[in-house]
Amino acid sequence: MKPEGHPELHTAKVVCACGEQWSTLSTVNEIRVEICSACHPFFTGKQRFVDTAGRVEKFQQKFANSRKRATK
Repeated sequence: MKPEGHPELHTAKVVCACGEQWSTLSTVNEIRVEICSACHPFFTGKQRFVDTAGRVEKFQQKFANSRKRATK
């Protein structure tokens, strides 16, 4: 194998938006993620919406209105 053919590995610090941090091997020094196993609804059992444009609320309002029409 050629020695210059492989990237250099570093101990990378992974940082989640919730504040959780851990280390892994990577070719970059720092990795930032939005959701990790400490804050993901599948692992925590809690539902949390990550929404910046208000799409979830808009959908919930639309669904609530259609539900009211169906019961009449």
